[in-house]
Amino acid sequence: MTKEIKKYIKIGIIVAVLYLVVTNIESVWGIITSIASAFYPLILGVVIAYIMSIILKPLERIYFPKAKNKLLIKSRRPVCILLSFLIIVLVIALVLLMVIPEIIASATLIGREIPDVYRSLHEWVTEKSAAIPEIQQWLPNLQNFDISDTMSRIVNFIISGTGGMLNSAFGFVTGFVGGTANLIIAIIFAVYMLFNKERLLSQLIRISEAYIKIKNKLWFRHVIDTANKSFSKFIVGQCTEAVILGLLCIIGMSIFRFPYAVMTGTVVGVTALIPIIGAFLGAIIGAFMIFTVDPMQALFFLIFLIVLMQIEGNLIYPRVVGNSIGLPGIWVLAAVTVGGGLWGVAGMLVGVPLAATVYKLLRESVNGRLATVEAEGEDRENGRE
Repeated sequence: MTKEIKKYIKIGIIVAVLYLVVTNIESVWGIITSIASAFYPLILGVVIAYIMSIILKPLERIYFPKAKNKLLIKSRRPVCILLSFLIIVLVIALVLLMVIPEIIASATLIGREIPDVYRSLHEWVTEKSAAIPEIQQWLPNLQNFDISDTMSRIVNFIISGTGGMLNSAFGFVTGFVGGTANLIIAIIFAVYMLFNKERLLSQLIRISEAYIKIKNKLWFRHVIDTANKSFSKFIVGQCTEAVILGLLCIIGMSIFRFPYAVMTGTVVGVTALIPIIGAFLGAIIGAFMIFTVDPMQALFFLIFLIVLMQIEGNLIYPRVVGNSIGLPGIWVLAAVTVGGGLWGVAGMLVGVPLAATVYKLLRESVNGRLATVEAEGEDRENGRE
């Protein structure tokens, strides 16, 4: 009777807590947001440490694996952590150096081409005005339009709004400083975790031993191991696939003599890190850049990239990423859609390996239950005989 009373008391407490949460959802969400904001640098540090650990493991196997010198053994972890960090920084810097100068050059080109495009448009309208009477009504306004005067007005408008711009700039600087501080804290926390990862892992195991029931320990460890394999395989596979697609794009664009081959291929490769829709985003950006040089080549580029993505999606992606995470294409699309709707780009990246983890665990559970049902059915049939 006492156990029953305790059971009902627990149920009553849970119901009361849920009622308070639902009736005060805005306050509760504000508290959750504040807590998440406070822990954001540490969460980011865990993510950085996890990504760096994927690079760290093979580096430690390469760095004098059979060394008996104590100095080499002690230097293995710090040297490999430094190399992992430098590899990530160099990759990011290389991408920025390839993309940013081309974007600036393209923006400058667009600024120079606007007056010529406007004059061409004006000449075309003048030629067609006789055939299309409606054009004659607004043609005088078009003829009197002074693009230089318009640009001056735009500049004056921007200058008149300097106060608002200063406020926006101050907000941007404040956000940038805060973001930089969070990033520095996250990197320091990540390096600390990597230096002490065996100790931290041992502490987590001890905590699980102390608070998780014996029958749940193996299941808990299996879940963690499955999630770790799904996330690590996804990160490695997605990065490999992005590099392959980017290189194929650069080579193909160079063969067909499309402009901005290196920059466009780099953008396509970087955006391909986002499953399914990433390459399309890169295609839009690349087509826009090529359009500033030759609109017809932009059309040919889109055709080329669609063919390339079909080859990549049917031949490369299933072998490099799809088979490694064991998630069917339809669920990849669902994970990207739901993850993107909840957390944007980060949700797209996390959604696929998370869905792969759930899919594997659910498949194992379903197969286990079906095997049990079949075994029970066979026992019953044998009993009848």
